[in-house]
Amino acid sequence: MKKDIIIPEVENVFLAAVQEWSDDFMEKVWYAYLVNDSDFNLDSVMVVSKAFGTIDGEMKKTSILRHAFVEVPSVSVVKIELVEKSLLALNNEFMVTFFIGNTLYDKKFIFKANSLDENKTEEVPILFVEGVMVK
Repeated sequence: MKKDIIIPEVENVFLAAVQEWSDDFMEKVWYAYLVNDSDFNLDSVMVVSKAFGTIDGEMKKTSILRHAFVEVPSVSVVKIELVEKSLLALNNEFMVTFFIGNTLYDKKFIFKANSLDENKTEEVPILFVEGVMVK
């Protein structure tokens, strides 16, 4: 019965972390974006995020945050959340679930600990700014 379940593969949808100036913090901060580089609208999008890992030998984890978007149009981006400076030393996980038509898709994206670094950036499609991507 398990072999009869078709799990569709997520294509051309990924996450990017981009540094932007924040007037609130008076410094550059990282923001996570959902990038839809596909030809399809994403409907009923749910993003669940958390951070976890070890700092100084002690296991740390954050609370779970949930974000919902009614629709993410094709070839567009949506800002998800600020990635707090103190969380850069942890793994930042984003579970993304959405519909294309009547088909449910989901994928887990993880920014590994210390991977959000200005020296590890590349150009993010659609945004056309430097950022760190996970596909």
